[in-house]
Amino acid sequence: MPPSVFRFAPSPNGYLHLGHAYSALLNFDLAVQTGGRFLLRIEDIDATRCKPEFETAICEDLAWLGLAWETPVRRQSEHFNEYRDALNELFAMRLVYPSFESRAEIAKLVAQREAQAPWPRDPDGAPLYPGAAKLLSPDERARRLASDAPCALRLDMAAARARAGDLGWIERGEGPDGETGAVTARPEAWGDVILARKETPTSYHLSVVIDDALQGVTEVVRGEDLFWSTSVHRLLQRLLGLPQPAYRHHRLILDGAGQKLSKSTKATGLRELRAGGATPADIRRLVGLP
Repeated sequence: MPPSVFRFAPSPNGYLHLGHAYSALLNFDLAVQTGGRFLLRIEDIDATRCKPEFETAICEDLAWLGLAWETPVRRQSEHFNEYRDALNELFAMRLVYPSFESRAEIAKLVAQREAQAPWPRDPDGAPLYPGAAKLLSPDERARRLASDAPCALRLDMAAARARAGDLGWIERGEGPDGETGAVTARPEAWGDVILARKETPTSYHLSVVIDDALQGVTEVVRGEDLFWSTSVHRLLQRLLGLPQPAYRHHRLILDGAGQKLSKSTKATGLRELRAGGATPADIRRLVGLP
């Protein structure tokens, strides 16, 4: 039986904090305990925020914690063609359409609708897409795509759900409301999610399922803030014929106010803690690991 494959996949848009340390250490420990493999993946599709110095710092911090990973490291920015191929598959299924509203225009549309009645929001609290881009004629879509107008490429959720059928996963950890065991996926709660933009041929949702499949990841161990994103990931896996990993969502490390840690929270930054004399054993103690 092939070994289990775990991964830690940070974005190099800032320095690591205690929450990252907990997730990385948990993945590494589980890989060691099961005789599995541990991968590091750099999720750097956001070219405006991701910096080489942050990637260097990530590797330094993880090595200081005592983690070792396989090389070469996969960087998403080097694999845009693979994400574009997957997007083209979904286009061929007529499950993707372009929307051309700006963020300001979308906010205005949401405000107009909320003046009439509460507008639905996704599990992260963001309003669902309120536009009518699906109703544009093929000629109008082609005209706008040929122009320099920016656009977002969205999944037609209703059509995708109809094609995919029932979806779910076995949760080995615990969701934010105590969900565990067999979980029913509800990707429709996210509305017509963005899978790519005209200038960037992928999004987190699309790239993460492609990466996990191509890297042979069998165990996805990540924070409970991504619990309901798994619904979208299961949908994309079904549509693209990708294997389903096992999922385990873990508790978050919170700050003194009970909020999720941010990369701007220097008090919990690994570099700051190291500079203050903390040891790897101190970090394990702080995040509640043996």
